[in-house]
Amino acid sequence: MDDGLRLEDRTRAHQWKDRVRLPPARTDVPQHEEWCEVKEGDEWQRIRFHDYASIFERPGLYEHLFYDRLECNSPRRVVQLLREVLAEPGSLRDPLRAIDLGAGNGIVAKELRRAGADAVIGIDIIPEAKSAAERDRPEVYTRYLVADLCTPTPQVESTIRDLRPNALVCVAALGFGDIPPLAYFNSLAFVPKGGVLAFNIKEEFLDQRYAHGFSELVRRMLEAKVIRLEASRRYCHRLSVAGEPLFYHAMVATKLDDVPRSMLVES
Repeated sequence: MDDGLRLEDRTRAHQWKDRVRLPPARTDVPQHEEWCEVKEGDEWQRIRFHDYASIFERPGLYEHLFYDRLECNSPRRVVQLLREVLAEPGSLRDPLRAIDLGAGNGIVAKELRRAGADAVIGIDIIPEAKSAAERDRPEVYTRYLVADLCTPTPQVESTIRDLRPNALVCVAALGFGDIPPLAYFNSLAFVPKGGVLAFNIKEEFLDQRYAHGFSELVRRMLEAKVIRLEASRRYCHRLSVAGEPLFYHAMVATKLDDVPRSMLVES
């Protein structure tokens, strides 16, 4: 699998080969509570997968854990679907200028650059993510902001608008509370009508019974025709700690109109 990791990324990741262990395969661990143990010196330390600050502080650990061990495929699959949509007649006229929401250490931005993006602005809420991106992939971002988009400052809003984004991309950060629906809703305002949205979501969250948060926001936007779904594809996001496939849907949509706040489901 071509996941876009450089030789330097691979070298950093390889150092963790015998220093990371997962729970026994028989352990029933919900996805949002998954964890691993990392050996540093003579000590094993438990780290939750959603403790991104701790993971990003350790060069190569993110790549080894999610890409080498758990075969994460989402950055490539989501951006690949976006490329297919952009290749259709009538899509974006201008070069791709993307917001990478929940940017992490830049793996998604690397895929966007490979897809021809003219500019990418990374946004994450934790400073450790920005530090990791500057360490691991300093060439991929036009700007990188550490910001809470639930309450963006005027300076943050001005910086984003100055880059004139025409796409909002969010990979593996929606549905588990990493990015609240309000932050995503506020991000939509930076994308003009005719711009594109690319994201992925866990398969179960598309069930009609899951009637809150980001899932309900997507349903409401589609039903009200403020966005138009261009493409959707089911695929294996990664393996669970038990070795089972976790299925997600990659989705690409066009923004047709401004999204009214009444569509937001705040929890």
